[in-house]
Amino acid sequence: MADENPFPGENNTGHFWDDNIRELRNPPPRWWMIAFWLSIAWWVLYGLLYPMWPTPPWKLEQTEQQHTRGMLGWTSIQEYKQGMEQVEQVRGQYEERIAQLSADEILADPGLLQYTIASSKVVFGDYCAACHGSGGQGNPGYPVLADNDWLWGGSLGKITETITGGRKGNMIGHQNILSEQEVDTLAQFAVDLSEGREASDEAWTLFNNKGCSGCHGPDATGVLGTLPTGDVITVGAANLTDRLWRFRPGGFESAKHTILYGVNQSGVEQTRDAVMPKFGGAGSAEGRLDENQIKKLAVYVHELGGGL
Repeated sequence: MADENPFPGENNTGHFWDDNIRELRNPPPRWWMIAFWLSIAWWVLYGLLYPMWPTPPWKLEQTEQQHTRGMLGWTSIQEYKQGMEQVEQVRGQYEERIAQLSADEILADPGLLQYTIASSKVVFGDYCAACHGSGGQGNPGYPVLADNDWLWGGSLGKITETITGGRKGNMIGHQNILSEQEVDTLAQFAVDLSEGREASDEAWTLFNNKGCSGCHGPDATGVLGTLPTGDVITVGAANLTDRLWRFRPGGFESAKHTILYGVNQSGVEQTRDAVMPKFGGAGSAEGRLDENQIKKLAVYVHELGGGL
């Protein structure tokens, strides 16, 4: 900064840097000053029209109102409620049709199906995603819904039944029933089938003689029979012939663990846990979804995995 002003009469402050950089006293442009004062006027006007001014501290004990209401009486909650009323008016026509139709009829209506899937994402996120993942990919320890492999059947009727009443798998632990060699044989049997290899005759004999086929089916697909409606008869036993594993990571050691300690066995410390709560049932403490929500959710889950 120079001690003497080398630019006299320039209306500068007398502060200089690098010989010629200086600070001037010129007033802001008129347009800028007009905008400045208008912004202040707008701020005052806004404070009069909308909720803004806080209640004076000495009056807080005398009133629950924490701010002025504004001359327009507008509130964000009021705007939200009005918006929800408009949304419900649009939804209403679809919800009425859903209440009158079956899940199969909804599936056959492209427009209604699109609405059902879109509106069910929130319900799925609230009640299902914590276990099955946001896209049905299945979190660790829980079934995948985004494939076409179903433990209890993938028809709309079976999915509705599952959501409404819940499911609880059951498989006894065989640690005191089978020898170590038999456990290894059956575990390898499951691995061979899952990888598309032929299992040995010895393994098939053991599979049938030890009662495994009673739950997993005579062909180890988990299906005990098929009804004329197309629904399968199953007790929730896994399909051993595909590459999907109910309890990950899968493979030989995982299969051994399940064979030894079973599924949902009381008093068995290392048993697998596989319980899905019920989401339907009027008057039930567990019932959390109404009939329409269950119907829509069944359609949504059905379409995640392509259905049957």
